[in-house]
Amino acid sequence: MRSQVIITWGEPATYRIDLEEVQPMPHDQARHWLDEQFTRMGCEPIRPTGKVLTADKILCIAQAAGQPRFQDAAHRDWALAFARAASAALAKPLVTVDVPAQSLSY
Repeated sequence: MRSQVIITWGEPATYRIDLEEVQPMPHDQARHWLDEQFTRMGCEPIRPTGKVLTADKILCIAQAAGQPRFQDAAHRDWALAFARAASAALAKPLVTVDVPAQSLSY
């Protein structure tokens, strides 16, 4: 089964992170990693209720990280950790994060 996370800011800025040859991240560790990044990057809840869903965390983190975090080779380890955490936390092998549309599909 194909395992990949796609992060896009529109067609010329689409980054595909292949997870086929990468060790899966345990679900608990993925949720912890996302929580840590959400806090570290100063992300705010999207919903007026203040409730933060896993999908919201993934979207907020991608937006806060910005396109260079996924584009630059210097941040490759971080981008791979993001992809592993997103895939594991959602328990989905194929995840697409569309930052401008604020949508996540799998």
